Amino acid sequence: MDFQPSERCIEFQERLKAFMDEHVHPAEPLYERQLAESGDPHHQPQVMEELKGRAREAGLWNMFLPACLPACAPRGVPFRVPPAMGGTREGDADHGAGLSNSDYAPLAEILGRSHIASEACNCSAPDTGNMEVLHQFATPEQKEQWLKPLLEGEIRSAFAMTEPDVASSDATNISLRIERSGDEYVLNGRKWWISGALHPHCRIMIVMGKTQPTAPRHRQQSQILVPIDTPGVEIVRGLPVFGYTDQEGHAEITFEDVRVPATNLIAGEGDGFMIAQARLGPGRIHHCMRSLGSAERALEAMCRRAVSRTTFGQPVAARANIQDWIAESRIEIEMARLLTLKAAWLMDTVGSRHARTEISAIKVAAPNIALKVIDRAIQVHGGGGVSDDFPLARAYAHLRTLRLADGPDEVHKLSIARRELAPYMPSEAS
Repeated sequence: MDFQPSERCIEFQERLKAFMDEHVHPAEPLYERQLAESGDPHHQPQVMEELKGRAREAGLWNMFLPACLPACAPRGVPFRVPPAMGGTREGDADHGAGLSNSDYAPLAEILGRSHIASEACNCSAPDTGNMEVLHQFATPEQKEQWLKPLLEGEIRSAFAMTEPDVASSDATNISLRIERSGDEYVLNGRKWWISGALHPHCRIMIVMGKTQPTAPRHRQQSQILVPIDTPGVEIVRGLPVFGYTDQEGHAEITFEDVRVPATNLIAGEGDGFMIAQARLGPGRIHHCMRSLGSAERALEAMCRRAVSRTTFGQPVAARANIQDWIAESRIEIEMARLLTLKAAWLMDTVGSRHARTEISAIKVAAPNIALKVIDRAIQVHGGGGVSDDFPLARAYAHLRTLRLADGPDEVHKLSIARRELAPYMPSEAS
């Protein structure tokens, strides 16, 4: 594994850091003020639309995308598709920037330093995963109707899999029914924690449900496109996280005799579980690196606070326990970053299937380490740390959800343990 970032990655890092310093970080208080003044927790602040325009002008748009999708670099910038992504051709950025998982991972970390940066660059979940699903599995008509406006940032989307009535850590448990009726499918069931569904620009959901209850366990599920304004779709409520209401929202949604054209099915009946697994690999790299970006910002805040405050005649930074926290935070962030970059490199070189252990490992390690660093920063900030005067409490609340999202820690540990134990298990023949 080569730890040297590619020239293209370095070039993107420099431009993205400049964009963050010049536009994103200064816009954060204005974003919060416009959101509060609207009186609607899901309002789209005007400054976000301005940031999106600037990101496009700077060529910092759709950066997560592989080379075969539209541009994330300025018009006319040459690129080379990495061999691991199946190409060697050179071309124009209008056809894609050719960023690999290893190239994008450091950029995701930079985006993770701000809660508004990913949307500004059209790199927000769940849109990223949905765009990848549509690119890989959608029909040309589905791509024209939904992928194209997502790539342009004209609309937002949601992914509906988790359900309140079953243990959704096992995706085969899902119970929402998707039943064929002539030229339509009819959906009935209930979903919750549907991120993005309350964003004012959300227009489409990818819904996972059960089409074939008697099929083999991993062939019972399908995924289908459901416009959010379809009759029978009811947004019951938004779910707060530790009292915080995300602008994009986490919705509980009921589906009652929801009818959509049969042509809205993604791939084929029974392909839902396979599609879900395909979308999770890159997404976990994104989530983990964004987590580390948040941890880096918390470590910086901890250091600034420690040198600026005095207790009992000495700076807080002079205390041995504070120095331990700072040193441990640096060590842990570096370890998690290296593990995540290794997972990204394996995905680029041998594919997600052969990086399963590393992908599961980072999903456990990165959020837990980020939470530890943020918790230390909160402690150093004293009472201010748990208030909204600093971004630490909100960051902690957001990151705590990542120990559950995309599979809880326990499921990933179980998966890792099974692979570790497999060589030592007695064979059935013996």
